[in-house]
Parts: sequence; structure tokens; C-alpha cells
Amino acid sequence: MLYQPEIPHNTGSVGRTCVAVGAKLWLIRPLGFRLDDYYLRRAGLDYWPHLAWEVVDDWDALAERLPLAQAWYFSKTAETPYTTVQFAPGDVCVFGCESRGLPREMLAAHRERTLRIPLRSQARSLNLSNSVAVAAFEAVRQWGARDKTYL
Repeated sequence: MLYQPEIPHNTGSVGRTCVAVGAKLWLIRPLGFRLDDYYLRRAGLDYWPHLAWEVVDDWDALAERLPLAQAWYFSKTAETPYTTVQFAPGDVCVFGCESRGLPREMLAAHRERTLRIPLRSQARSLNLSNSVAVAAFEAVRQWGARDKTYL
């Protein structure tokens, strides 16, 4: 799930990752681009027709549709590394926009389910699409260890 993404290239790449792992992509408005944006489609290549995706107007609209009790919130300010939790089918991975990340209030309200991707101090953060790929493939790796579907 991308909360108010700003850059079409990143969203297109995230869409491609979602197709690769069989995940649905949720986008929460406002978006920093139009859904018919050339760069969005270009980054998603010919995978876009295979992508399950949906756009909602705000967080409340999303909460009506998804089991947010199973959400994991990714932030560079979190203390818990993403590799220390067990991802389960049906979990929702929540990523913030490129320039601001997730709102502080959201992170504070879900501190026990907030995760970070450890980085060397020389790097401030990863690109959004890279962060999504790291998390998505860790979940798939864990599921494959339990059931051979993804191996």
C-alpha cells in the first residue's frame, strides 16, 4: 500500500513488484501524478494489465476495505528491523510518500507494528520501490519456507 505516492516511476516499479509476488497494490490519494501518466505505465512495463490495483480517496476509505490490524508500517525511524517479524498471508505493508514518509501520528499509533529496513549510516533511505521490493520478497521468502508455493 502506498500512502500518497508522489513519483510515477516509483509507483510503476512497485506495481511490477506486486505482479511478481502476487500482491494487490493499493494507492491512497492524493497522488503526485495522474493514473494515465506515461512514466507510471513505462516503469510498470507490460506488467500493468496483470496488476490488481485500486485507488482510495483517503485512509478511512482504505480502513473500510482492508484488515489494518494486519498492517505493517515501514519507516526509517522505526526501531524494529523487518527481518524480526513473521509476515502472514493477508498482511498489509504500508509505505509513505517519497518526500515525507508516513505521518508521525500514524507511526505513533502503530509503534508495535512499525518496521525499518536497516541501512548503513551513509544512506538516508532507500528508494520507495526498492523498499517495497525488500519487504515483499522477505514476506514471500517466509511463506515459501512454510509452504513450497513460492520456492
